Amino acid sequence: MSLKKEASGRRSVQVEVEVPGTPEQVWQAIATGPGVSSWFVPTEMENGDDGKPARMKLNFGPGMESVAKVTAWEPPTRFSAEDSWGPGSPTIATEWTVEARAGGNCLVRVVHSLFASTDDWDNQLTSTEHGWPGFFRILRLYLTHFRGQPSKLMQLMATTADSESKAWETVSNALGLAGATVGQHWKAAAGVPPLSGIVERLENGTPKHDVLLRLDGPATGVASICVYACGGPIYALVSIYLYGDKAADALAKNEPLWQAWLQERFPAPAAT
Repeated sequence: MSLKKEASGRRSVQVEVEVPGTPEQVWQAIATGPGVSSWFVPTEMENGDDGKPARMKLNFGPGMESVAKVTAWEPPTRFSAEDSWGPGSPTIATEWTVEARAGGNCLVRVVHSLFASTDDWDNQLTSTEHGWPGFFRILRLYLTHFRGQPSKLMQLMATTADSESKAWETVSNALGLAGATVGQHWKAAAGVPPLSGIVERLENGTPKHDVLLRLDGPATGVASICVYACGGPIYALVSIYLYGDKAADALAKNEPLWQAWLQERFPAPAAT
């Protein structure tokens, strides 16, 4: 855990990743709406009267939109923004920096910080820290193989009363992941919407249950499928990022199929 506590009350976490590209190329991926939407969540940058970005809107799902105020803008090396987790929470400041490295790479660093006199918000900070590596793996794949291509994103989620291990067993068995290994070409089992590609990562046990794929079907892209705990419920999350000219058509055709597939395995509780 990299949570830092200072005498002033400032608490912060930071996460770094090295990715391919020039500072200008990496900046496009982390500081523009289309760029961020290509590896994270649907994002819009809204300009102020001066023509510079004033607000960053991130859509994490229905009813989960985050609007951050942009407080610094220094392309292509640094920007910062402020928002909060909700009523009663302190202001969270987030700073992004891009540093050129040898070999045509850049170091991307994100720092989240807040001021508090208690430990009440420490768990949220560390949870945020733990969430970034998974998205940064997608960022690296995007910049390595699909940089600058048009993208479409499908994110579907279901909850279950099963344990994490039981929920992952349900997902992995249905996908046909038994025997899959990192580096191999994989194709989804019968009954799964069309999906195939190279296995980039596979965590098939505690504490993580996820698979990361670099896709060649139904279009080029990246798929992240995982099961995780968040407070009480267990979540099953399917995130598919499609790139190139076929992305829009492939998404329109396959999103309803994935919705039905996920609902069949994790039915929503009946309304009362």
